[in-house]
Amino acid sequence: MRSISKSLWLLTFAVVLTCGIYPAILWGIGQTLWPFQVNGSIVNGPDGKPVGSLLVAQPFTKDEYFQPRPSAASYDATASASSALAVSNYALRDRVARAIGPIAVYSAGPKQGQLVAPDVEAWFQADKFGGKPGIVAQWADLHNSLAQAWVTADPTHGAYVDAWSKAHPDVVTQFVKANPGTPKPQASDLAVVFFEHFSKDHPGMFPSPVTHKGPGGKDVTEIMPVKTGSDIQSMFFDMWRTDHPDAPLADVPGDYVTTSGSGLDPDITLENAEFQLDRVAGKWAQDLHRNLPQVKAEIQELLQSHAFSPGGGLFGEPLVNVLEVNLALRQRYGAPA
Repeated sequence: MRSISKSLWLLTFAVVLTCGIYPAILWGIGQTLWPFQVNGSIVNGPDGKPVGSLLVAQPFTKDEYFQPRPSAASYDATASASSALAVSNYALRDRVARAIGPIAVYSAGPKQGQLVAPDVEAWFQADKFGGKPGIVAQWADLHNSLAQAWVTADPTHGAYVDAWSKAHPDVVTQFVKANPGTPKPQASDLAVVFFEHFSKDHPGMFPSPVTHKGPGGKDVTEIMPVKTGSDIQSMFFDMWRTDHPDAPLADVPGDYVTTSGSGLDPDITLENAEFQLDRVAGKWAQDLHRNLPQVKAEIQELLQSHAFSPGGGLFGEPLVNVLEVNLALRQRYGAPA
């Protein structure tokens, strides 16, 4: 009993020391010397309410703000992850191409500095890839998984394909005969067949969401065939590039199109921020009805003042914290229009 009693006293002392006293000392030191960091580096917005952490990336939807790196974790701090896609995986090439398509510019020639997007749309409307007609059908045939991903990406997409299948029962019957293992095909199963027929019925067009005024003056969004827009600029940029391999395009910062290992990197390179500067400055100038060069110079100065390098500048290239810079923009210019 004496041995057991001593062991219990020793266990109690060890638990109190390691699970109580030691953490309390560390907590006290942290709260005294580094209260901001130990509480998660949480920052507040103009209204005084927390808007995020300087340690975790979050998406920004408005053009007035700088965008963080792409995230394989959808910016979910509870699901930190990388994409783990190899360079041989077309899904990686497709994601990068979609990011570049709407913002790619020519680096030389008579169109130097101009966006490539209008030319992608004009090429798409001509409806020829590799000299053969039917761009959308070829896209679906070459990349079945992308066609299926489009159908499952949004409930309205699946509903649109379902409505199409009900209007084309003969096509569905033919599909079932060719695929006896799928007697009751879902919308995603019919993705490739749907796009093949859509390409024939609507050459030079793609199904995309369109918002218009409905009954009562309310905005209604539905899927309709379109021949311009961000979907075409992004989804078919890679095919356009294949058809135009010699077109001189400006380089894009690597971290603009690649994810970090965690998917939550809160910083981007200064080069990336400056690459986005024209868009951000242009939108603020439009909102504020001010001179673009002046607004651009102000934001450039803001970026320089918030730039930092790892190790106090001893190594690494200059970085900026996206949330910190965007809060500085909000403080300087107010809320976006």
